[in-house]
Amino acid sequence: MSESKNVQFDIFLYEPFNSHKNRSYVIPKPKSLGLPILNICKNGDKFRKSELTNLIADQFKLTSEERNKPKSSGNETILSNRVGWAMWHLKKAELLSVERGIYSITDSGKDILKQNPTQIDYAFLMSIPAYKKFNNSGKSKDEESGLEHNKDDYPLSPEDMIDKGHKTIRENVKKELLEKINENSPYFFEKLVLDLVRKLKYGIDHKVLGRTGDGGIDGVIKEDKLGFDEIYLQAKRWKGTVPIHQVRDFAGALMEKKSKKGIFITSSDFSKDAYRYVENINVKIILINGDALTDYMYEYNLGVRVEGPYRIKKIDDDYFND
Repeated sequence: MSESKNVQFDIFLYEPFNSHKNRSYVIPKPKSLGLPILNICKNGDKFRKSELTNLIADQFKLTSEERNKPKSSGNETILSNRVGWAMWHLKKAELLSVERGIYSITDSGKDILKQNPTQIDYAFLMSIPAYKKFNNSGKSKDEESGLEHNKDDYPLSPEDMIDKGHKTIRENVKKELLEKINENSPYFFEKLVLDLVRKLKYGIDHKVLGRTGDGGIDGVIKEDKLGFDEIYLQAKRWKGTVPIHQVRDFAGALMEKKSKKGIFITSSDFSKDAYRYVENINVKIILINGDALTDYMYEYNLGVRVEGPYRIKKIDDDYFND
């Protein structure tokens, strides 16, 4: 396999594709961070945000993956964002103070710790006069704008609101993509699959095979200029779940071609026994369902266009620390 930019096509490293989505992260939410942050600062020590983030990660015994998991915007990690948002609310409650990027506990913060709270969540903060005043006599900013708010957690940060909106847009666009795919012809779907492979810059030559007598194979990718390795494609629009016998037929077609690599792409999904089947055969077959397909289409701008890009700006603490 050519190494030039092909690493982006990570789908060839997983079976089934969606298995990595089942990974559950235990990154604490802001409502769980207020009290630990104050406790870290309780002796009067001073910390930068990055130092507090690392100490929180240690306290919650987060894995390297959890510590470094990025937000969808890619601007920072989820953990750093949540720690920063919790610190922001503690500062508005006058429990933390900050000077030149250095955070420390206030006398009010020490007094709060003497109450032995079990959690400093949004409801607790609203019992603090300074925070209640900041929230306009008990009415939070997100309530005024009509945004959804879980009362025991802190209001969503502006970036989280953007992320949430982006995820909603992404899922809606993916649904529309599947509708468009299913409205078109089977031949269009075969062409779409090859267009996607080209977008991914996977392989060096791609073509649709003949419509008849192709042994269930719809396209082929040459991995190198001399054609030593070829990957065969099966593109099938399908209503309901693709049964295992369709995958078996494709595996048989690969063996007839003396190939050990194949990609089976559908607009729906595959049966569980089909996923199990490809794990236990000698040929390498990757199954790409409709959800994974539209993920790639969205990511690589196939059938979609970009509108209204925006950039998020934050305070540069280093500038003010000179």
